[in-house]
Amino acid sequence: MADQQLVNATSEQLRGKIELLLPAVVDATDRFVSHPSARDLYPEYLFTSHCIIRASVPLMEEGRGQAQAAAAADPVSAALAPYLEEHIPEELHHDEWLLDDLEVLGKERSDILARPPTPTVAALVGAQYYWIRHYHPVALLGYIAVLEGYPPTTALIDTLVAKTGYRREAFRTLLAHAELDPGHRDELDELLDTLSLTQEQSEVLGLSAMFTVHMLTRALDEVISRNGYSAA
Repeated sequence: MADQQLVNATSEQLRGKIELLLPAVVDATDRFVSHPSARDLYPEYLFTSHCIIRASVPLMEEGRGQAQAAAAADPVSAALAPYLEEHIPEELHHDEWLLDDLEVLGKERSDILARPPTPTVAALVGAQYYWIRHYHPVALLGYIAVLEGYPPTTALIDTLVAKTGYRREAFRTLLAHAELDPGHRDELDELLDTLSLTQEQSEVLGLSAMFTVHMLTRALDEVISRNGYSAA
């Protein structure tokens, strides 16, 4: 019975849904890392990552606010609000780390901030605002589960350093997340397994996660294709 309960845990169910689509992200990542023009593509990858990560804290602040407002009548929101309250400081300034890495590559911060994010990134992040405000803030946990649950390995980063020829200082954000995110994943899974979700809340949690995987795959492909290279 204990083994069956483990299999049916919310975190296990969510990871199972994510991993249905995860091979597409892995394939896109491999194509990026092994691309003969990886040196040219890496700054664009960091730009796209910055566009996504700069929204992390504002998204969590929005989720925290919605959860706090509903906490008295909603046990899921009551559990979610303190998790976000604690996690927000842990994610502060990660967008600044990416700007630092881009400066190592000779990119001006002002130029990066002046560039508009792509529609794909806007849709990726914007969907979370919709679900948080117009359905339930628990949807955000699906997004977080993807972004923090599958960090790059140090071996992959080493390969990218070798392929691009850039100084290791330009990879500090990736290296930091390789170290920090496994712990964040464990903390999130522990929270997920304490939540008494309705069937509908469980469905939107999975939908959020799977949509995130899909859009991240598209964003990686666009990093290649919008710079004049084949994504295939």
